[in-house]
Amino acid sequence: MSGSPAASAAAAPCRFAHYFVVCGIDAETGLEPDELAALYQWLEADLHGRDPSAATTGENFEQSPLKRTFKSKVLGHYPENVEWNPFDRDAVNMLCMPKGLSFRTQADQRQPQFHSFIITKEDGSRTYGFVHTFYEEVTSPQICSAMQTLYQMHNAEHASANPTSCSASSSSSSSSSMDSLASSLDEVDSPSPSSSSSSSSSQGGSGSYDSSRDTLYVSKALCLITPMPFMHACRRFLSQLHRAVTGTTPPPLPLESYIHNILYEVPLPPPGRSLKFHGVYEPIICQRPGPGELPLADFPLGEAFSLLGVENLVQLFTCTLLEMQILLYSQDYQRLMTVAEGITTLLFPFQWQHVYVPILPASLLHFLDAPVPYLMGLQSKEGTDRSKLELPQEANLCFVDIDNHCIELPEDFPQFPNKTEFIQELSEVLLTFGLSPNGGSLSRTHTAIPAHPGSNPSTPGRERKAAAIRDLEDDGRNGNLAGEELAMLELLQGNATLERLQALAKRTGVTVARVDALRAGVKGQGTEGQGGRTAAEEEELRNAKLNVQLREVFASRFTTMFADYEAFVIQSAPDLESWLTNREQMHNFDKASFLSDQPEPYLPFLSHFIETQMFATFIDNKIMSQWEEKEPLLRVFDGRIDKARLYNVRAPSLRSSNYQRCTILKESAQAIEQRLTKIDHTAIHPHLLDMKIGQGKYEQGFFPKLQADVLNAGPANNKWSHRTATAQRRKDRHRQQTEHLTLDNDLKEQKYMQEARSLGKNLRQPKLSDLSPAVIAQTNWKFVEGLLKECRMKTKRMLVEKMGREAVELGHGEVSITGLEENTLIASLCDLLERIWSHGLQVKQGKSALWSHLLHYQAREEKLEQQQTDSPVSAGPERRKSESSIGMPSLRVSVIQDMRHIQSMSEIKTEVGRARAWIRLSLEKKLLSQHLKQLLSRQALTKKLYKRYAFLRCEEEKEQFIFHLLSLNAVDYFCFTSVFTTIMIPYRAVIIPIKKLSNAMTTSNPWVCVSGELGDSGVMQIPKNVLEMTFDCQNLGKLTTVQLGHDNSGLLAKWLVDCVMVRNEITGHTYKFPCGRWLGKGVDDGSLERVLIGELVPSGEEDSGRCCRTPPLQRSPSQTRRISITSLAGRGYKPTSAQIQEAIGEAVNNIVKHFHKPEKERGSLTILLCGESGLVGALEQFFHHGFKSARLFQRTVFVWDFVEKAVAYMESADQMGDLQETAEPLGMTCQSLCHYVNAINSTPRNIGKDGKFQLLVCLGARDRLLPQWLPLLVECPVILRMYEESALLRDRTTVNTLIGVLETLHDFPVTLETSLVKGIDL
Repeated sequence: MSGSPAASAAAAPCRFAHYFVVCGIDAETGLEPDELAALYQWLEADLHGRDPSAATTGENFEQSPLKRTFKSKVLGHYPENVEWNPFDRDAVNMLCMPKGLSFRTQADQRQPQFHSFIITKEDGSRTYGFVHTFYEEVTSPQICSAMQTLYQMHNAEHASANPTSCSASSSSSSSSSMDSLASSLDEVDSPSPSSSSSSSSSQGGSGSYDSSRDTLYVSKALCLITPMPFMHACRRFLSQLHRAVTGTTPPPLPLESYIHNILYEVPLPPPGRSLKFHGVYEPIICQRPGPGELPLADFPLGEAFSLLGVENLVQLFTCTLLEMQILLYSQDYQRLMTVAEGITTLLFPFQWQHVYVPILPASLLHFLDAPVPYLMGLQSKEGTDRSKLELPQEANLCFVDIDNHCIELPEDFPQFPNKTEFIQELSEVLLTFGLSPNGGSLSRTHTAIPAHPGSNPSTPGRERKAAAIRDLEDDGRNGNLAGEELAMLELLQGNATLERLQALAKRTGVTVARVDALRAGVKGQGTEGQGGRTAAEEEELRNAKLNVQLREVFASRFTTMFADYEAFVIQSAPDLESWLTNREQMHNFDKASFLSDQPEPYLPFLSHFIETQMFATFIDNKIMSQWEEKEPLLRVFDGRIDKARLYNVRAPSLRSSNYQRCTILKESAQAIEQRLTKIDHTAIHPHLLDMKIGQGKYEQGFFPKLQADVLNAGPANNKWSHRTATAQRRKDRHRQQTEHLTLDNDLKEQKYMQEARSLGKNLRQPKLSDLSPAVIAQTNWKFVEGLLKECRMKTKRMLVEKMGREAVELGHGEVSITGLEENTLIASLCDLLERIWSHGLQVKQGKSALWSHLLHYQAREEKLEQQQTDSPVSAGPERRKSESSIGMPSLRVSVIQDMRHIQSMSEIKTEVGRARAWIRLSLEKKLLSQHLKQLLSRQALTKKLYKRYAFLRCEEEKEQFIFHLLSLNAVDYFCFTSVFTTIMIPYRAVIIPIKKLSNAMTTSNPWVCVSGELGDSGVMQIPKNVLEMTFDCQNLGKLTTVQLGHDNSGLLAKWLVDCVMVRNEITGHTYKFPCGRWLGKGVDDGSLERVLIGELVPSGEEDSGRCCRTPPLQRSPSQTRRISITSLAGRGYKPTSAQIQEAIGEAVNNIVKHFHKPEKERGSLTILLCGESGLVGALEQFFHHGFKSARLFQRTVFVWDFVEKAVAYMESADQMGDLQETAEPLGMTCQSLCHYVNAINSTPRNIGKDGKFQLLVCLGARDRLLPQWLPLLVECPVILRMYEESALLRDRTTVNTLIGVLETLHDFPVTLETSLVKGIDL
């Protein structure tokens, strides 16, 4: 099941190459327009609503015939078929010549090109193709005359359109989304930007063709298809074959001998060994890493780094790890392949699990619509601008413009851990090999000349030229002459001005000897370099060493980051069968514990990464390895972790984010060097075959027709064919086992990995052969099913995590989700919604498909609103039905209203950002599914914006999708409030008095101050007869306290308040702050202000004013309201001593738990101190037990009265000297208690006696004095007067226990909200 090349290679008998293929023009059928191009035009016509049938002729007279695409054919492939890798003619033809045939005349450039491709099979295994394309003279008179006729038609067409030629041409280059993507259909083959100028300048010649005057050339491709990516070896073999065809003398043996040799007589090198086999002129060496080394990767990573630069490459690597959509863009196929393969090999030990098409043929452009993560390469048309390229979805796209060395990243994505040090280490490796870390090799003279830092403005020419040569010399030392530099050197030798420049450089004192030596080295490509190796071999060795060192740096990052991953793998199934059956329901990895063990800076990246498919697959492979052979990459990775443990024993708990450099760079390079210098195996030499004489006579410049019969069968007795029989049998067993599992119907649902895994597997690569509209519809159907499945998995995961957390807060189990993890899950939900909304879009507008749909909806609704304004709805009078039901006026629920909130937020600059904010807001308001249902209920709009196959137009799936989202209403999210912390939010506050016992109105002037986790509103006066107000304030976060008070003026200054309600007008969250007590002098505890502790009202209740007016007398004591013992409700309630002690334990426990949570998720400490079942309430119960509150003449005695008396006694005793003989510390404690009590009493605030007691407890907890104050109060003789014999406070053992419990709080830094301690001067 693995996607690693190693696995698929072992399955096949050990042949180096499976097929040799020739593609080109079929002289029998002649010139046929490329039907794929026709399909492409059909798709495009369909897109723009034109009549598709008109476009399907495929003849495009607008374009010059030499630039049109014609159909290529597979002219021959040898052998006919290989059983373990059946030949896929269409796919190979399409990938060998992704643009079809291209024609040239003698006036054009005709350099041979090399590129590679990859075919991913259904099971994820890969085969590689290596293609050498060259131009061959067209000898068929029919084809030449056909081309001439096409030209005459083209010229006639042009002449008739000439008067309006400029308008015609502008219309043809319209930047419609498909046209601009059609980059691969019509372009001059010029991979390097440097050759583009010459091709455009020769347009005069190429613009016309006359058979009497011009020679016509057509492209032909030679291709090797191999099980492993031996790129260098294949490249050299194919270029030698081509040399044999173009050379002046025929090759030593017929070409069949060499092809037969590589197909049948060259084995794959065994792991850890090297192999030498023979091309036409020179031997070719390849090597394969051993079992403990990183798997084979032969694509030159150095080139990928010089194309993009280290910084960009690391960013691209991060996007790949996080499974975003990645689109590579370049004129050159080989570059696309180099970057794609480079990035995927660096993922070790993980593997890309989704659509992987490094070269996307033009006819598959509809695949960019795929609503799944993908890594695709798109060939850019020469001279097209990135801005013309319209992609179906960009919200989560990483766009890599290889030729311009730049990269566009998705909006908010986390950085790779230790990124700076990581880039530093990679740069050092590149520098040792003479490559510049900023992209471009140090030797790229043509790019370095214009901007050399050392250039002197006065004589720029001379300095720069010298610098250019110096660069070239350095490169001789570094052996760093890639293809472009060789061309440069040839230029240097043949060009008279440059010869003079060299002489000038000599005069300026630059020694050019090394340049000469370099020149000699390059000239003598065949001559032996150091150690008897040719220059080409040197280059190859250098590439291999650079590759392995760069990969080691990446691999060592993962070995340090995941060194302890095994500890968190959950092995729960007894056997493979049962594990596979329950795969989806199981937790395989303890994510929360793993994250809690990581250094803080790593978390943003890791929390995203462990949610990906590649990580899930990695863990699945780990679990399966207990029942079957370890997957090769996993085996290497585990081996490395074990080795690291041996060398460096560190406690897993000591996590540091210090950067650990890779230590094995030298040895890894040495292993490769040893293999390449000391060859382990040599294959049989090519030899004469039993061929028919006279066929395939050598003709210079033409590739002969090969004799199929000799190439279709290998030698009968091959000494290494049985070598892999046992491995083959093992693989067969494995295959049968997996097939058997696949057939098992119960397993249909689970088939391997979760989250659209089936989708990823089936669509690793689109079917390249059959591309009828029906197939496209079928593919899209798979996408729709996959999206629905992913939606189900994601909502389930979000619910399970969130429910888990809420259960913990209710006292069940352990907390597992962290704020970070919640954010990750929400971000991935936003990403999923973006992908769903961009699937099957008709025409793309803006970067966010969802926001664009919302804007269309908004425009329509506002138009309708305009029409309805003639009949205004009366909102005013019905807001207050009657005075008796004071409560919150209900909040209007509408999609448009929420959009307006988001649009008014100046902090959000982009459309993607707005869409995400809107999703977060809807989720927090529990309206996401309702809003989306509303949005999609406008069928006409959906039809206008989406194609028939789009997800949003599949009725049944759409219903299910909305239903899955509805389940998220079961939990509370604060994902909007907690993210947009700086925005202004309108709040509404309502004060609800208790009618029966008090005047509803008061003559005094009330004021209120609302505080939340992020700040407070400041004191605000309330209009006295309204008791309701709205105010704007910077986001306060979750609300925690309300301070409510009045100035005691007028006749009716006493006021009995039931509660205060405050609502956030954007999110609709309503908080209730219960009070149930009097405010006024001479009543209750004489308080003119109270600090009320808030709680969130479950949604749906706040609309009814009734819930606020339930008289507190009917509440049971366990009701969510801290009832002060002295309040109206508390008088009848007497808890037992056991209940009181339990309550104190519980309260302290909750505070300890609070500090054990990560800082960002702690919530409000105020509630734990002063809220219901908080510490203050529990201690108040304790002090009230056995309290003689003999209410003589109805005057209530409060606990605070006891504290005051005790302090008065201490102070007088102190003056009389009674405390002199007590120990020094006790005296200090005594002073502190007196100091605190006096400070509280002298505060300018009018807080009542219960408020003062609350303050004393909070300050005592903060300053760690409570346990020291308790003995003083117990020792004080006042206690005998005020407490009964049985009181808890007079029981020594209980008090000592209490002191012990309170001391556990000393380990934590208790901070108090300003609303609690305002005005206290200590």
